[in-house]
Amino acid sequence: MGRKAETLERIAAALDRISPPPLKAPKFTESAYIWHTQPDRLEAVPKVNRVPLDLLVGIDRVRDILLDNTRQFAAGLPANNVLLWGARGMGKSSVVKAVHARINADAPLKLVEIQREDIPSIGRLLNLLRGRAERFLLFCDDLSFDHDDSHYKSLKAVLDGGIEGRPDNVLFYATSNRRHLMPRDMIENERSTAINPAEAVEEKVSLSDRFGLWLGFHPCSQDDYLAMIRGYCDAFGVDISDETLRAEAIEWQQTRGARSGRVAWQYFTDLAGRRGIKLD
Repeated sequence: MGRKAETLERIAAALDRISPPPLKAPKFTESAYIWHTQPDRLEAVPKVNRVPLDLLVGIDRVRDILLDNTRQFAAGLPANNVLLWGARGMGKSSVVKAVHARINADAPLKLVEIQREDIPSIGRLLNLLRGRAERFLLFCDDLSFDHDDSHYKSLKAVLDGGIEGRPDNVLFYATSNRRHLMPRDMIENERSTAINPAEAVEEKVSLSDRFGLWLGFHPCSQDDYLAMIRGYCDAFGVDISDETLRAEAIEWQQTRGARSGRVAWQYFTDLAGRRGIKLD
């Protein structure tokens, strides 16, 4: 019996290593967390990497809509899940983090980031958060699905379906370069090869319909691009003339072959480094 018990203990230990038990929920003393699996756990983020809301230029309308929706949720009022979609580098993830900071300053709101590859575990995450007094903003950056990717089915049930549905204290925000979260050729392929094309396409694109708000981000104008950089210079105390800034910033965008909020920040980072200014 002793040898059998020892064998069973080794088997149990091996199973724990392969699939460790979930850890207990934290005390939620921090404002932001990252969801991990194997084992399931929420890791606190003491300092969130984000830009102040006032420095996000050229997205006033979507910023205000997102701010109002988040404020409603934090106050315990009805609010919609949000899909922020559109051009790369135009501040989709930045505005989510900045809005969270603004709202959290007045009403406690926890930001929980979940990676796209961990979407199948989102039901377990919700079970951890369900019924708690805190309110949680779930955030998935760069959400999209490719061919033969069935992860979207897990998210569909969470957003709007299932018996339990989404907990009242949880809201879901996602960013994507694709409005329907799936590549156009994938949608077209479903339409051309399915026995019932309409039903096949509907199954693929209906996920985005679960988001009550769609906020579009479009390429910025040159004036907005320059205004972004000027705002960074003023905020961080970088002294540069308008003529020099314009010449350098336009040359920078030309070497990158793109113009966006991300490119504006990359130029400013280079400028601050050349001027010996730290960005805290």
